[in-house]
Amino acid sequence: MNDARTLLDCTVLLVDDDDVALEGVLRSFRKHDVPCRTLTAGDGAEALAILRGSHPGKRLETPVIVLLDINMPGMDGFQFLEAIRGDQRLRRTVVFILSTSSRDQDRYRAYDEQVAGYMVKSAVGPQFSLLADFIRKYAHTQKLP
Repeated sequence: MNDARTLLDCTVLLVDDDDVALEGVLRSFRKHDVPCRTLTAGDGAEALAILRGSHPGKRLETPVIVLLDINMPGMDGFQFLEAIRGDQRLRRTVVFILSTSSRDQDRYRAYDEQVAGYMVKSAVGPQFSLLADFIRKYAHTQKLP
């Protein structure tokens, strides 16, 4: 998302193993002028490496908003949440769940891990338009840790 418009001092880290969902979110962010940089990770372990600065090719240079899928191979979303909430340096990371799961059990468990919000992919608008609008407004109004 490095184009001519002004980017805010934030990055959205999309953590999802579904390439179609990732591309849909990225396309929606471009279409709806979400003013944040974006990075992607295919599972929780890759996202942790990015957040900890140990990923060989992806670096964060700004505060981050994480959009996290729950059901992924390797380190799933709940394992990722447990890891960052147990890490002194990462525990204040702003995380929103973006999942296909609408199960109450998953939602309650996510909020027990201090997520900022829980969104079901099918409810965030055609081609993720409501998600893009939400993130754009959130990034403009919040001071991230």
